[in-house]
Amino acid sequence: MAGDVILEVRDLVKHFPVTKGFLFQRSVGAVRAVDGVSFTVREGETLGLVGESGCGKTTTGRLILRLMEPTSGEVIFQGHNVFRLNKEELRRLRRDMQIIFQDPYSSLNPRMTVGDIVGEPLEIHRLARGREKIRRVQELLEIVGLSPYHVNRYPHEFSGGQRQRIGIARALAVNPKLVICDEPVSALDVSIQAQVINLLEELQREFKLTYIFIAHDLSVVKHISDRIAVMYLGKIVELAPADELFENPQHPYTEALLSAVPIPDPEVKRERIILPGDVPSPVNPPSGCRFHTRCMYAVESCRREEPPFEEVFPGHWVACPVLPFRHQRSRAAVVAKNRTAQPSAGLSGAGG
Repeated sequence: MAGDVILEVRDLVKHFPVTKGFLFQRSVGAVRAVDGVSFTVREGETLGLVGESGCGKTTTGRLILRLMEPTSGEVIFQGHNVFRLNKEELRRLRRDMQIIFQDPYSSLNPRMTVGDIVGEPLEIHRLARGREKIRRVQELLEIVGLSPYHVNRYPHEFSGGQRQRIGIARALAVNPKLVICDEPVSALDVSIQAQVINLLEELQREFKLTYIFIAHDLSVVKHISDRIAVMYLGKIVELAPADELFENPQHPYTEALLSAVPIPDPEVKRERIILPGDVPSPVNPPSGCRFHTRCMYAVESCRREEPPFEEVFPGHWVACPVLPFRHQRSRAAVVAKNRTAQPSAGLSGAGG
């Protein structure tokens, strides 16, 4: 079970300036990569962060770790505002916050051995040196499913899945409390994805880790996540427990995403929702609800007013201005589904 709140993100904003000119550059706009994101994460849980490419998932993760500076907003980790820490305080905090990068090929230094890559955090944070460091590195390699004798090998001698295990070992080296997994399996084969996901779950149970799992594969996210946040064009449009989100999606964008998830049964048919048009530019996002240009339920108010992020069911938050109509439709669909799944009274009597 998830414990107390370990991370709180409040109205996080990151705008990248767009400049024009060669010698005398001037700002002509901004890319609104993250535009007012708020959520909390509890100890021991996994929060999935999903959405299309370019929606701001990775930028959100890097802002939380302060790998880049925000435009505005706050990130509170264990009572400390990450953006107000000085260099020494931030260095100490990095022991508790780590990241697993998406690309296992470019995230490892090709000129360093595995022992140096995994052991570097131990030296930086003065946790181990010399023989103690080597012993700890070998132990970490065994924990992630590699052999101790791999310490003297270089990254190019490993497969993609093995390299990602090295990245996981590096993140675990300093005994973190929060790990941001930035699409850690998207570059791997499907069979290897399952192995890495199972490894992450085992490590979470063993070391009581908290994850923010960034991905675009909803099947993977559902498997590993306790709650899921759906992002669109720099904003979170829906946040709910994983099972609730899949059973009763409330935002039209979430519905469209779920309709694209493959079903491993050729007999089961699902109506695919094809969204019209392209994703608007984050330099000039639409007014009001940012999804209204592609939404099948959009009304006039959607174009004028930005919808509030509201709790519509216990633990289920959504930003959609046409919710009163969608509630009725969604509730009716769930009731009909439950009635279809239940056996009739006559069959129950005959069986008894």
